[in-house]
This record gives sequence, structure tokens and C-alpha cells, in this order.
Amino acid sequence: MGAFVVDRETCNRDGLCVRECPAGVIRLGPEDDVPAPQADFKDFCIACGHCVAVCPTAALRLEWLDPNQCPPVDRALQLNREQAEQFLRSRRSIRAFREKPVERAKIEKLLEMACYAPSAKNNQPWHWTVVEQPAEVRRMAGLAVEWMRGVIAEKPNLAKALSFTRVVAAWDSGLERVCRGAPHLIVAHADKNYGFGAEDTALALSYLELYAPVLGLGTCWAGYFYAAANACPPLFEALKLPARHKACGALMVGYPAFRYQRLVPRKPPKVTWT
Repeated sequence: MGAFVVDRETCNRDGLCVRECPAGVIRLGPEDDVPAPQADFKDFCIACGHCVAVCPTAALRLEWLDPNQCPPVDRALQLNREQAEQFLRSRRSIRAFREKPVERAKIEKLLEMACYAPSAKNNQPWHWTVVEQPAEVRRMAGLAVEWMRGVIAEKPNLAKALSFTRVVAAWDSGLERVCRGAPHLIVAHADKNYGFGAEDTALALSYLELYAPVLGLGTCWAGYFYAAANACPPLFEALKLPARHKACGALMVGYPAFRYQRLVPRKPPKVTWT
């Protein structure tokens, strides 16, 4: 990771970049001096861009990030309380989709926005596999069902507790409950030995599903699918995931078949104050 340069003319010496740096690798020198990198800057900078984002005069420029690359925050677009509450409360898990493919540009936009999610030390460990063809989504759902049949045979009590028996029975009757007939599937995966892969990819998938309604799309976590992906070699191979990776989550994606009209309440928070 490279160091940075500071425009001495525009820097106001307020020390915001020093105080905001999560890695603590920026220092403020003697009076009237501008911020400078610590000796270990290249070793510990996590490339978060906080220093560039917080500077009110755009005086600091990293070797890899120029302030001109960063659009200013438009305060006029800030959601008020009522807008934010409706935005969050109106999100629904979609399990009924229209028979209409999603444009690739929209899927690419979903993935772009997902990558703005926070991650441990800004590692951004997520990788994405998009199952784009509806027929392939169904074929892979069938592989998951066959894996469930094996679990039912070997561990019937566990299979029943996980509703595998119900899912398989539905499949046999012509109902697909693994991916719910979604036209597309997005699988997030990461190095299986990375300690925060599950948490980081879950955050990225949450960003994705929150942004989806803005594009007129609906999503739902495909829990059966990604559980099968890690336990069923034929499905893992069909997804072409790297051997060192594991599936950390999957989302069904498509145009919702229905429009919801009301905000449904949820259970109150279970809180312990200490």
C-alpha cells in the first residue's frame, strides 16, 4: 500500500485524517506542518479511504485514490426518519417471481452496491457466482433435492427437523421450494479458512437485498441451496467454486410477482441493559 501526499496550500491542519484513521498510521507533525504517514503506513493501511473522505478541503491524496474520484456527499439526498423507516420496514423476502429475466446490467449494479458493505479490516473477501439462466437454476435446485434425499435416508430425524422431507415431497409433486422458481441466483463465497467470511459476505448480501427494490427487484435468502452447495459435491462443482472456498450465502433474484401494500410489525427487541 502506497503513502499519500498533502496539498500544503489547501490543508487546514485540523487533524481530522489523523483522528479518523482506523489503523493509526497518519501523524500530525510540528505546528504548521501537514499530516504525514507513519513509518508503518504501508504495512497497516487498510485502504478504507477514510482520510480522503473526511478531509473537508480535499487536500489529501492517496497513491491509489484521488479526491476527484470521490463524489461529494449530497446532504439533500439524506433520508429523513420516516423515509428510512419505510425503506427498511417495507423490505420483504420474495418467494414468488415473474417469469421475466433480470437485465444483466441490473445484476451488475446489485453486485456493485453489495461491495460497499463493511468488512473486517476492509478485506472485502467476497466472491460472486451468478447463475444467470433460469433452467440452470432449476437444474441446480434439483441437485440440492437429491442431496436432501440422501440426508433423509441417513438422518431422518434431522431431515424432518430441517423440513427436507417437505421440500422433497413438494419437488416430487411439481413444486420447487429450493429456489422458488427464481430466474437467477447469486452465490457469495469466500476462502473457507478466512475467519470473517461468513460475517462479511452476510453484510454484502444484506446490502444487495436492501438495494434490490430500488431496481424493482425482489430477493430471498436461499438457505437450502447454499447449505447443499457446501455438502453436495455435484452442486459445488456445478457452481464452479474454487476448491479452497465455501458458499457463505445465496440469494434468489427476480421481479416480484406481487406488490405488498402494508408494513407488517415485527416482534419487539429482546434487550438486556447492563
